[in-house]
Amino acid sequence: MTAKAQRYATLLSQALSLAEGESDAIAVMANLSALVHREFGFWWTGFYIVRGGELVLGPFQGPVACMHIAKGRGVCGTSWAEGRTVVVPDVEEFPGHIACSSESRSEIVVPVRQGGRVVAVLDIDSEKLATFDEVDAQWLEKIVEAVPSL
Repeated sequence: MTAKAQRYATLLSQALSLAEGESDAIAVMANLSALVHREFGFWWTGFYIVRGGELVLGPFQGPVACMHIAKGRGVCGTSWAEGRTVVVPDVEEFPGHIACSSESRSEIVVPVRQGGRVVAVLDIDSEKLATFDEVDAQWLEKIVEAVPSL
């Protein structure tokens, strides 16, 4: 197991412990955002929640962010529309990227699925290029499973 994978394994254990017995999805999302953000020191870490046919800003760590994102727009909207994790090594090369911050250089967005549909996404931005890879995708997909029903 790589050093990054080992960090994620420890993080997953902590995430599951934090979420155990908690039924409030917003509370869990807040703690998961803080946990991942602190462990890896990312630029921005947070959730967008599907509400009223769009993604609405949820719990996050980092600078201010876009508050509403349309389905299929930007990295978050694409992840929601396609129901898959999207890894972007250079956000300037992603068609339709939404620049909430000019300091964001790479991004990963992981859908949160419940009952067969995407109910939220975990969005993480880095100020460095090519920060995220398949290791991040695999472990973050496991971590978001800790989110209780919205």
